[in-house]
Amino acid sequence: MEPPMADMKKAAELRKSPLRTPSDLGDNAVRDLSGALNELLADTFALYLKTKNFHWHVSGPHFRDYHLMLDEQAGQILAMTDPIAERVRKLGGTTLRSVGHISRLQRVKDNDADYVDPEGMLAELRDDNKDLAQRMRSVHDLSDEHNDFATSSLLDVWIDETERRLWFLFESTRRRTS
Repeated sequence: MEPPMADMKKAAELRKSPLRTPSDLGDNAVRDLSGALNELLADTFALYLKTKNFHWHVSGPHFRDYHLMLDEQAGQILAMTDPIAERVRKLGGTTLRSVGHISRLQRVKDNDADYVDPEGMLAELRDDNKDLAQRMRSVHDLSDEHNDFATSSLLDVWIDETERRLWFLFESTRRRTS
């Protein structure tokens, strides 16, 4: 049995409609927040992959401690990705669609070196996490400006988690002077 013609036309129109979730935030807020969150999402994916890269390739006398710490940190970073993307969709925006899209937006620098000493790995990740915390604060300011308290609330937690990673990486690279 064929569906009525009206249902087929309605289905065709729905396929053409944009992926726009209704929001009480204005178009400017949706555009600004979606753009900022997508950049943050790209950075988060890039930092996740870099952290896993270093987790897989760390060596030396502190191998076990660094290997486990980096795996824990990578898991925490990856756990942010879905809530960031879903927040973009809840706001009425669209989000990342591919690795290429990530590479166009990411600000975290890749590290494709064949060998990085453990101290260099931790120092690089320390600096990347510090930069990420600063970027999160910028997005937090933007979400406050647009009265987007849900995004601000999520960022509060992620900033704290990022500062904890930064602290651990800092302490792991600190040279004792005595």
